[in-house]
Amino acid sequence: MTEASGKREKASRRPGFRAGFVAIVGRPNAGKSTLLNRVVGQKVAIVTAKPQTTRNRIQGIVTTPKGQIVFIDTPGLHEADSALGRQMMHEVAAALEGIDVLLLMVDASRALPYADSLLLEKAKRFRGKTILALNKIDSLPKAKLLPLIDTFQKAFEFAAIVPISALKGAGVEELQAEILRRLPESEPYFPEDQVTDQPERFLAAEIIREKAIKVMYHEVPYALSVFVDKFEEKLKLLRIEATLNVERSSQKKILIGHKGQMLKKIGTEARKELEELFGMKVYLQTFVKVVPDWRASPQKVRELDWHFQLEGLSQGQWDGMDAAELTEVPDDAADGEAGRYEPEAQKTKQPPAEEPEQ
Repeated sequence: MTEASGKREKASRRPGFRAGFVAIVGRPNAGKSTLLNRVVGQKVAIVTAKPQTTRNRIQGIVTTPKGQIVFIDTPGLHEADSALGRQMMHEVAAALEGIDVLLLMVDASRALPYADSLLLEKAKRFRGKTILALNKIDSLPKAKLLPLIDTFQKAFEFAAIVPISALKGAGVEELQAEILRRLPESEPYFPEDQVTDQPERFLAAEIIREKAIKVMYHEVPYALSVFVDKFEEKLKLLRIEATLNVERSSQKKILIGHKGQMLKKIGTEARKELEELFGMKVYLQTFVKVVPDWRASPQKVRELDWHFQLEGLSQGQWDGMDAAELTEVPDDAADGEAGRYEPEAQKTKQPPAEEPEQ
């Protein structure tokens, strides 16, 4: 029995109802965030082809008549070589504290003919039940699946090994059933209609970052961070101001693009998804700022944590960023609203206009 289970021995008011926490741990690009979005039924974690895009612990909550599973998506396991990398690995370690089940996830289409020692180390240190999900089986010939299962069975005594395709949904219901059987009887931890514990402003920042990653290339995705400086709902319009931080001026130019076209594309795609997510019109302003070598700064990396951001907001310490490079708004948001591009040569700090120029 894990520490988390021991704390919940009190009788449940729902006979047979189970609830608990499950950490999803795996290498970068194993499909952890895709699985999280699949089981929750909507996007709560960004998904890109670039590895190491998840930087914080993200909780997705799945409630059924039989129980509630609180999934914790974690950054991909890797050898940390920067303050950002070390913070990401700290997020993984923190996610393993107090959980009921450990869910290891492996990209079966890229798995080596021997078990991943870094993953197995996490399983061996965890005192509770560990389930292995072999993901992306839709990309793996069936003749190679059974030997892969046999390899992992010999390497560690898993509570269950479940082949799945997080993208297409194959095996996901079976995986949830295996997890639920190993959770303790308990009352739900969250309301039945809640799907994540993340603040809406953090979800907005992640969606903007996802769109930027998808249109960028080389080192820019890893040098990019996004902060929401203003998240304000007015009548039927949601106003969001976000700052995109990069490390070098060359990255800033790439992000903005010729006459602001790249940043405008990012803003347009982000706004459309945000409107769908929040169910209302969104007025989005995007800013770009160069913060030299921010990934090497423990303080700057800590600011990525939304818990830290909310603490700063509550204390009135969260400041706005530098001058806007581009403003992207919905075409029909309000009379006179239009995109605006500020030339690179303009260095004076200007607050965003409440009503953009016509």
